[in-house]
Formats: sequence, structure tokens, C-alpha cells
Amino acid sequence: MADESAAPTAGERAGGPAGPVEGQSLAALLDILDLERIEDDIYRGSSPDHGPQRVFGGQVAGQALVAAGRTLPPDRAVHSLHAYFIRPGDPAVPIVYQVDRVRDGRSFTTRRVTAVQHGRAIFTLSASFHTTEPGLSHQVRMPEVPGPEELPTARERLEKALGKVPRFAYWHPIEMRPVGPLSFEVSADPALRTTENLVWIRVDGRLPDDPMLHVCLMTYASDLTLLDTVLLRHGRSFEGISMASLDHAMWFHRPFRADEWLLYAQETPSAEGARGLARGLVYTREGELVCSVVQEGLIRVVGDGD
Repeated sequence: MADESAAPTAGERAGGPAGPVEGQSLAALLDILDLERIEDDIYRGSSPDHGPQRVFGGQVAGQALVAAGRTLPPDRAVHSLHAYFIRPGDPAVPIVYQVDRVRDGRSFTTRRVTAVQHGRAIFTLSASFHTTEPGLSHQVRMPEVPGPEELPTARERLEKALGKVPRFAYWHPIEMRPVGPLSFEVSADPALRTTENLVWIRVDGRLPDDPMLHVCLMTYASDLTLLDTVLLRHGRSFEGISMASLDHAMWFHRPFRADEWLLYAQETPSAEGARGLARGLVYTREGELVCSVVQEGLIRVVGDGD
């Protein structure tokens, strides 16, 4: 089994020190995603100075996708990725990304990326890229929810629920406005228990027009709230829970901007054996379905396992 601390989520960070801390700026996040080229198909990435004690799963997934994108012809856009978190990442040392050019076809391109630290793989990513083609089109309708301007931020909600803003809520530049209850609120009031987790998200700042950058930032942000959905279903907060991402898959359907509001509609079909499954659909404000996400994660009640 993969190390359960392979990719810490927001829930795992909740156990750390609390109170206002210096957060990561958007400029710093963009710099982290701008990998250094070491050699053909080999890149190096760093981690933020202020963040979780282990490398955040969304960060390594986003960096790996950047590495894959650096090896593509200009007419290809990512349409899917599948990733496994293998070992915990050490934020104190760089991560080396090795790209394998699996296939370059007329319509599809496939890349495999391995992230390495201390001589061992910590993460693997397979991604497929596709040229633009005409075809059939349909989508699931977006849920009817209040607009983001009508909702308080997640940080404001956390401060109201806990009397302070936890450390994990400061370290990334992704603005989140939950539509429903937070896990802290549900654990205090079981009547708020829910099977869905609806969150408006956007990067807090204007981005360049590069479509690949917007996809990489959505990949980063997609790991922030998915496993929270399982806790909401069971009326639990992060207290007494060990959580970590195990694997992650995404499908990109239509173009979007990560610096404009996106509704992340998440649900959990199953939890069993200290693992929870969550999936999400990402919509623009206009109701276009732009991305689908599925993740399984470790969700262990502390003391129940070895």
C-alpha cells in the first residue's frame, strides 16, 4: 500500500499550528509551476517556503503536468490525467520530474511523468493530449446555487466556526466560497450533514492567457476540497482523522479560465476500508461543464490502523 502520508490534504494540515501566517502569493505559485529545465525531458521544481509539512498533492500534480506540457507540439491540449501519490514529498528539497514520451500520434499524444526525491519515486502521472476535433456535444446541467458574491469566503467561515483561521487556510492563493456547510460546522451540528460539497473557486489574481497554465492551476486546486466531501457525509471534522490523497484522475472537456469563478460540485459515492472516494464536476458561471475529477484518499480514524 502507498504511504498514507504521500499527499497531504487540507484536512491533514488542519492539525498543524493555527493562527495568521504568511501565505503564498499568486506570483510565488506561478514561479513554483515554472519548472527549471535540467536536461531533455528532465525538469526540477521547488516547494513554497510556507506550506504543509509535506508537499501538497495538488502542487506535485500541477508541476508534473507542466513538465509533460513542455514536451508537446503546440496543437495539443490535455484531455485527461491519471496520477498516483506514492511517497510523502519533502518540501525542503527540489523535486525532479522525468518525462517519458510514450506516444506521439496524429491526434493524440501520451506522456508519463515520474516525480523523484532522494532517489525514489514519490508520484507518477500519465496524461493524454488531443488535437481539437469536431464531434457530438452534451453535458450534465450545473446545480442551482447562489453566486459567489452572495457568499462569505472559506476563511471567514472558518474564523466564525473556530474563533481563528487555521494555518492551512492561508498558505495558497486559491479563493474558495463554500455554498454548504464546512466539516467543522457539521461536526458541531450533525443536522447539517450532507452528501455534497459545493464550492466556488478561483485563483486570486489575473493570469496570462496560456490555456495550459489555467489547466495546471485547476489541477492544483482540485485537490484542496475533494476528501472534505467524505467528512461532510459522516459529520466529521479533521480532528482525529488522518487524511491523504492516494490517486487522482481528471478529464478536461472545454476551455476555461482559472482566474474566473468556477463551481466545484463534489459528492462521495463510497467510503470503506479506511479509503474514501470523491468525485467532482467543475462548471463556469455560465453553466459550462469544463472538468471532471475523481479521487480516492486515505481517511483513517486515528488509532484504528497501524
